[in-house]
Amino acid sequence: MTHDLITVGRVSLDLFAREIGAEFHDIRSFETSVGGSPVNIAIGTSRLGLRAIAFTAVGDDEVGRFVRRYLARQGVNTDYIAIKPERRTGMAVVGVQPPDQFPLVFYRENPADIHLSISEAQALPIDKTRALSLSGTALSRGDTRDVGMYLAEAARHRGLTTFIDLDLRPDQWAHPLAYGLNLRPVLPFCDALIGTEEEFYAALSPTPEPVMAGEALRDRPGLEALLQRHCAESDAVLIVKRGDRGVTLLQGDGQVDVPGYPVKVLNTVGAGDGFASGLIFGWAQGWGWERAARFANACGALVVTRQGCARALPRREEVEHFISDWEGAGT
Repeated sequence: MTHDLITVGRVSLDLFAREIGAEFHDIRSFETSVGGSPVNIAIGTSRLGLRAIAFTAVGDDEVGRFVRRYLARQGVNTDYIAIKPERRTGMAVVGVQPPDQFPLVFYRENPADIHLSISEAQALPIDKTRALSLSGTALSRGDTRDVGMYLAEAARHRGLTTFIDLDLRPDQWAHPLAYGLNLRPVLPFCDALIGTEEEFYAALSPTPEPVMAGEALRDRPGLEALLQRHCAESDAVLIVKRGDRGVTLLQGDGQVDVPGYPVKVLNTVGAGDGFASGLIFGWAQGWGWERAARFANACGALVVTRQGCARALPRREEVEHFISDWEGAGT
């Protein structure tokens, strides 16, 4: 195979506050980066040593050129990034107030990346690629919704392993129920589902009730029943991210809890993308899901200790050193 992974969907110019801890209205300067869960996974897997293609779209302007150059410098294949002269590249502005406040404002009014076409998808080297990575947000609107379904079917037909990051961004959907309605037709084509408890609940429940402030979703008996039902109906592995409780892997009749790495949090934005990158890397090495998830947890732990998002994604030697130090300390 010539390529290890194709990621599909959202891309943005990211502006991260330089003033750590400042209230959003007191921010004076920003650091530029590139973001969007799919391209972050392309960057993350590339840094770990895989050959990743970013399938997305940007505007025909300086921002679009910045994004493509940034990705190319990270070793990501940019040959399949579409240029949409009539559209703009999305943008995200992020404040950083550790340990748990990271206000995020999206500028995604009709962005270029929701206008990928099936014709552009047909040009992808699917027959020369090992895996596909989809994103829940990519299904929210525009032509990319059809592209996601087309690629999911094509990948299944041609024997690729398909990952999907459930990636729930509520402000990107016209109605709270639209998220699950659009995801559920795609999920049967996916081999590995990655998401938080909240994302799995919203994706699998036909009538999800809103989660109230301060409520622990894990206390709802309905979530576990939804997870078990999906496992009974599918051969896919469900990777449920449970915050400081680590990750739960569910497949068939089995369940494995994989502990995380407690670290001091600087910035949680991008931790999920680091996790997904590590998981896909572990799969590509032929590791079992438990070992891959442990490596993925280490990737996520490193990301939250750093500033930025794409800039924070670790390289393989950093992750291995982190795990070695952790195990050497007997923790």
